[in-house]
Amino acid sequence: MGMPFSFRVKMGQQEIEISGTREEVIKTIEELPSLVASISKAFESTKGELASQPVTSTYPSISSSASCSEAVLRLLETDWGGQARTLTELGEALKANAFHFPSTTLSGVLAWLVRKNKIKRWKTDRGYVYVLAGGKA
Repeated sequence: MGMPFSFRVKMGQQEIEISGTREEVIKTIEELPSLVASISKAFESTKGELASQPVTSTYPSISSSASCSEAVLRLLETDWGGQARTLTELGEALKANAFHFPSTTLSGVLAWLVRKNKIKRWKTDRGYVYVLAGGKA
């Protein structure tokens, strides 16, 4: 039984998201060149130029949660969360999982989790980044 998995690609103004088990998503990604060609034809009516290099991002799927802090911790417990993540990346990953929290709420929750020693924060050239404190739960 596969864990939920999600893959999102943005080309110009268009965006595609593929969800399913990891195996289903990878199989679909292998078919992506032909899918993108079909999708590009479907979007031709917009006459917008597609970006020369598609922006690709992959977010983990997390189960629905009662609170913003639980959702953040679940994201940071995944392999994706094993790399330090910015507020923006965490916000996008939450949106990909149908959690819509204002950035002010998210930044407050992150600050609270840092104070509670649940996560660590430090400043980089990308801004502040966050990881779980003490590895995976």
